Amino acid sequence: MSGRIWIWVALAAVALFVISGINTIPSLDEKVNAAWAQVENQYQRRMDLVPNLVETVKGYANFEQKTLTDVVNARANATKVTLTADQLSDPEAVKRFEQAQGNLGSALSRLMVVVEQYPDLKANQNFLALQSQLEGTENRIAIARKDYIDTVQQYNTTVRTFPGMIWARIYGAKPKQVFTATEGAEKPPAVKF
Repeated sequence: MSGRIWIWVALAAVALFVISGINTIPSLDEKVNAAWAQVENQYQRRMDLVPNLVETVKGYANFEQKTLTDVVNARANATKVTLTADQLSDPEAVKRFEQAQGNLGSALSRLMVVVEQYPDLKANQNFLALQSQLEGTENRIAIARKDYIDTVQQYNTTVRTFPGMIWARIYGAKPKQVFTATEGAEKPPAVKF
């Protein structure tokens, strides 16, 4: 009789193991996808602000044309490089996306530094509103990226540790990539007058 009890205990343990972990990987994957969608949402907000910012600045005839051209080109390049949730496990795809977004961020930083030279532009209400929106968007991007990194950390930890690694193999789940600092991000933008 005690042999049957052990069999039932073993079956219950296996059943508990199966039930407790079967939804973990898909649930965490959905959280990663949702966090990534928020990152994309904030980058899109920045992309939408750039043309308005450029048009406002363009109205000042003395404004440095090369800086505006750099911003427009960086935005165009950033819109060409997309990263879907399915590509979050591909380090090269993530690197290309980060680089394109980093180039746009750098161009916008140079634009803001050059603007300091134009007191009339700095006093323009449209420009001030756009600048404020852009600063808020950059903060939102930073928060969305942090949330994404935290979610990916939880996902990757589950995928790489026991018993999650068992479910990861069953689902074919691979660790996701996190953001890294863009090369040269430690240096402030160089602007020559």
